[in-house]
Amino acid sequence: MSIYIGNLSYDAVQEDLEEVFREYGTVKRTQIPVDRETGRSRGFGFVEMSSDEEEERAIEALNGAEWMGRQLRVNKAKPRENNRSRQGYSGRGGGGGRY
Repeated sequence: MSIYIGNLSYDAVQEDLEEVFREYGTVKRTQIPVDRETGRSRGFGFVEMSSDEEEERAIEALNGAEWMGRQLRVNKAKPRENNRSRQGYSGRGGGGGRY
């Protein structure tokens, strides 16, 4: 399981997240998704720690905390929904004519 961090500063990078979460345990992985077109952070990220106890400590300490000028939302990440299960999905990629 991993931790979801919402309302991140657009200036935050993965190393920043790792440094903050390292105070609560061993960080196994960090990720800040970026917009495909602009390369800019999407304003949220994920952190995976080595144990559930470490994750709980980090969530408790950082949820609602101000960091880089923003109030963080920190909680357990929910499993990603399968986009193909959305109503109206035709099974076609819409690749814009690229074959």
